Amino acid sequence: MSEIHKIVLFYVLVIVLHIENLCKSYGNRHVLQNLTLHIHPGEIYGLLGPNGAGKTTTINSICNLLKADSGTITINHQPVSDATKTLIGIAPQENLLYKTLTCAENLHFFARIYGLSKRQRQQQVHTCLDAVNLCDRAQSPVETLSGGMQRRLNIAVALVHQPKLVILDEPTTGLDIEARYEVWDLIRRLQRQGLTILLTTHLLDEAERLCQRIGILKGGQILVEGSLDTLRQRIPAQEIVIIQTQEEERAIARATELGFTHRRYGNDLAFWLPEALDLKEIIERFEGISLDSITRQPVRLEHIYIEVTR
Repeated sequence: MSEIHKIVLFYVLVIVLHIENLCKSYGNRHVLQNLTLHIHPGEIYGLLGPNGAGKTTTINSICNLLKADSGTITINHQPVSDATKTLIGIAPQENLLYKTLTCAENLHFFARIYGLSKRQRQQQVHTCLDAVNLCDRAQSPVETLSGGMQRRLNIAVALVHQPKLVILDEPTTGLDIEARYEVWDLIRRLQRQGLTILLTTHLLDEAERLCQRIGILKGGQILVEGSLDTLRQRIPAQEIVIIQTQEEERAIARATELGFTHRRYGNDLAFWLPEALDLKEIIERFEGISLDSITRQPVRLEHIYIEVTR
């Protein structure tokens, strides 16, 4: 076997989820168009995209709930089928919990669905409650838990059968900031334990904080993919400056002369600076134009996302 073939074989073997040229249409509406993505062991992969981009269809296809028109999906080197369902744990956006049952009873119930023996169930219920820091609430009915605790228990349900891949679909939607931090900390701990995670979220700061690689999906296709540092290369700027002024047209004209790209982020007027300037230098560049405020920002995922999906 040549060295190239050995490298290719090694690359394939270290992929937990392998999606290749996946297509799905409903009539004339193409939901997925040659979607290709790979997720490696122990990484958090963020799948981002606007509503209707194809995220739900992708998840349903991975879970074998939906048959694609063409393309392939393998999980842990096995083609997707009923047999691969046990390789996947999913925590959907809506909690899959029985409110009148206790935390332990919920986990026992789902563990039985996955066919775990009584001994395995007892062990896994304790292990999963410990993983999400809910051992002290094992006998508490779900309806008595806070929103953050319920979301953590929802993730524990996804872990109870020891899957190879866990899908977290909008894991912190609707949570307050303290509960969101708790879930983020849980996700980081699970990754440190070697878990492989596919994360979908509309919260770009969440993806920025948690994900090793990010794919931006639109129209059923991955438009860009890579680490945050790789994605930053999509915007030729060292920093972004947001200016408030009553003379916006003059500011834009001046920026154009200086070679600064301008963008609108909501009501904000922003300029891409090809080199980092200190505040005095920025003011000098706009000399003669009345400036109310100047805000300097690094290139963030939100800027990349808007640029890619615009």
